[in-house]
Amino acid sequence: MRILHTMLRVGNLDRSIAFYTEILGMQLLRRQDYPDGRFTLAFVGYGSEDSQAVLELTHNWDTASYELGNAYGHIALAVPDAAAACAAIKARGGKVVREAGPMKHGTTVIAFVEDPDGYKVELIERD
Repeated sequence: MRILHTMLRVGNLDRSIAFYTEILGMQLLRRQDYPDGRFTLAFVGYGSEDSQAVLELTHNWDTASYELGNAYGHIALAVPDAAAACAAIKARGGKVVREAGPMKHGTTVIAFVEDPDGYKVELIERD
């Protein structure tokens, strides 16, 4: 077994695709409308779905926004330099909500950014 994807419900699909592709550098892998169900699915990621876990962005046409709830945590991405990643994300118009620095009670350098729907994305510094 392996993880295939994580699904996020988004209020504005084009805005979310722009964030994940233009701000975080993912690729739009596929997109399909389901008119009978009134929803669209778009899959984004850093590589082929055959070998990489990806994000499924689900846009229900009749829903403009969602409550995030208190159970969801975040998506995590490995980056070689968290501070540089934050600077690049800000330069592309992204929102950094926690600058790069050591995690509480540890030494791993992390940062957090927020997507247009308020979902948190953690940047974890790794070689």
